[in-house]
Amino acid sequence: MAYLLDTHTFLWFVAGDKKLPTSLKQIIKDITKPCFISVASFWEIAIKKQIGKLTIEISLDELYRFAERNQIEIIPVKEEHLITLLDLELLHNDPFDRLILSQTLVEGLVLLSRDKAIKKYKVKQRWA
Repeated sequence: MAYLLDTHTFLWFVAGDKKLPTSLKQIIKDITKPCFISVASFWEIAIKKQIGKLTIEISLDELYRFAERNQIEIIPVKEEHLITLLDLELLHNDPFDRLILSQTLVEGLVLLSRDKAIKKYKVKQRWA
């Protein structure tokens, strides 16, 4: 099984935040379990830092290096992701989450996210 980390999941993993369940930390740390993050998450982080909605000490460059060191592969936005995105019902208004949902579906991944709105979609999701 392979996993896609939602933005908050990745940030909590980086920070060692207790909001991230131990079972998910173990999945992410286990290099035999492929983990991915969307480039959309980095875009979301950059925008939220710029407008003051996210305050973190670590730079965007350091976040990229952190992902690399932890063997979390960054998924680019592909044509198939955008085509699938257009077919998603408008049940969730966050454009970053919608792209991440689309990537989860196209790539056949399990989304590690506590976002309850995602349950409205037919994606595999895990929290705890």
